[in-house]
Amino acid sequence: MKNMFDIMKQAQQLQSRMQDMQAELSAAEVEGRAGGGLVSIVMSGKGEIKKVSIDPSLMKAEEHEILEDLIVAAAADAKAKAEAMAAEKMKSVTGGLPLPPGLGL
Repeated sequence: MKNMFDIMKQAQQLQSRMQDMQAELSAAEVEGRAGGGLVSIVMSGKGEIKKVSIDPSLMKAEEHEILEDLIVAAAADAKAKAEAMAAEKMKSVTGGLPLPPGLGL
């Protein structure tokens, strides 16, 4: 029976660490850039866009489509960085143990 209690205690500790990690990810920010820095997006560690910066030189009407593509590229860059940060934090929380899909983030 002692093993069962140890397992329950470890599960509670893991859950607590995962909640702490989720809070850390919400507070963390990553920045994605595109077009040599002409467009940048700041995103939370959980993938929420916080800020978009567009260089004023791109605000000409004929460059509208380019601007839209750069925003998408900057968002993808920031999201990839956020996912990499989340995966690294999850690895440190779980001690490298593989978790079933959906259990982590």
